[in-house]
Amino acid sequence: MEKRRYRKKNRRKQNLKKLLMVLVIVFVFFGLELIVGWRSGVGAWMQEFQKPVVRQLDLSGISSPYAILIQAGSGKTVGDLNGEEQMYPASLTKMMTAIVAIEELKDLDQEITLTQEMFAGLYEQDATQAGFQPGETVRAIDLLYGVMLPSGAECCIALSYAIAGSEQGFVDLMNKKAEKLGMDGTHFCDSTGLHNPDHYSTAKDMAVLLQYALKNDTFREIAESPWHSTPGTNLHPDGITYYSTMFKNLSETSVTGGKILGGKTGFTNAAGSCLASFAEIEGVEYILVTAGAMDGGTPNITDAVTVYNRLGEAAQALK
Repeated sequence: MEKRRYRKKNRRKQNLKKLLMVLVIVFVFFGLELIVGWRSGVGAWMQEFQKPVVRQLDLSGISSPYAILIQAGSGKTVGDLNGEEQMYPASLTKMMTAIVAIEELKDLDQEITLTQEMFAGLYEQDATQAGFQPGETVRAIDLLYGVMLPSGAECCIALSYAIAGSEQGFVDLMNKKAEKLGMDGTHFCDSTGLHNPDHYSTAKDMAVLLQYALKNDTFREIAESPWHSTPGTNLHPDGITYYSTMFKNLSETSVTGGKILGGKTGFTNAAGSCLASFAEIEGVEYILVTAGAMDGGTPNITDAVTVYNRLGEAAQALK
């Protein structure tokens, strides 16, 4: 009887030892997982956290009366100069034209033929064009580059007709997207940004728009391109090469602590010089929108370089 009790007790001890060994192995395994996870996950988060993120920046002293600087990731406002006041966006409008078209098109290689009707009024209003002609058949992707880089008005109209049947139908889609994004200070009347007293926005709304659009890989790739060459068309057998109006006027993309990555310019006599741009400064991406500069030359470019250099200096001071 005693022997049986002893054996039973001994078996319990052995089973307990086995259970403890299993628990030790499990804890070791999960411990390693936590270490690896910390290094690849939490460690990366800590590195991100330790980047010198500028929380506030003074935007005074620039030519543009309207400006806003935000963190591209969080959308947090870093600097504000009349950012919520109404202004005319000019060709910054075309950022909305491009992102709506990208989202609506089922095939970016779809071929679209430009008609004479699409050019009505463009020459009279001295609208900037990419260089396509009535009767020319062009891929949608080439029209998108034409919208963003040389600011081609005929490209906007062609995409509008192909997607919505008319420019006004397309503008309705633009306004619906603006409402969805919370762009409460914005109203579009056309796809080009040609002046209309009822076509307005704010620097803040344009920053919200660019922040949203940059999440789209196609939009980002276009916005970051200094130039684009199309394949041959029926009217341009050798294709057309056009250049970004921003990069063309930006002699040096490097700024203190980083680089200007891309953007979209705008200008009308009523709107002044405008620019929506984005840059990476000390590993953090920022978006800057300026508008309303009336000085000669390219004050929109000068303002961007000034602000990004100021931002870079502030970021380096945090290290």
